[in-house]
Amino acid sequence: MDIPTAVKSYQFGERAKSELIMISQLSMALPGFQENERAGGRRMLIMMMELTRSELQFAAQSTGRSEFQNAINALNEAISLIESSHPEEATRKIAAAISASTTPAQEAWQGLSEHGIL
Repeated sequence: MDIPTAVKSYQFGERAKSELIMISQLSMALPGFQENERAGGRRMLIMMMELTRSELQFAAQSTGRSEFQNAINALNEAISLIESSHPEEATRKIAAAISASTTPAQEAWQGLSEHGIL
């Protein structure tokens, strides 16, 4: 992996991981919302998921890393599950998206470390 791609992969992967962890925590909290709050909470969560998906799409296009597309696919499934009121199942898909987006960051970290950049 060349250095510019490694830097982008690391940056995008770490950012996606952070956002997806936050989304996962919110997804797990959603069932605890009062009934009259749940619909609004679900809408806000879906908006956050869609914003993160947009960032993952930019990462996939900028780096050419298929793992970012895998994260997008898992996040798409999670969005559908949230829309269908299945936040527990969505959390598993979000975990898959976290794993997929972490792989390019880990590989980039290794490459950047070998070049003495990190």
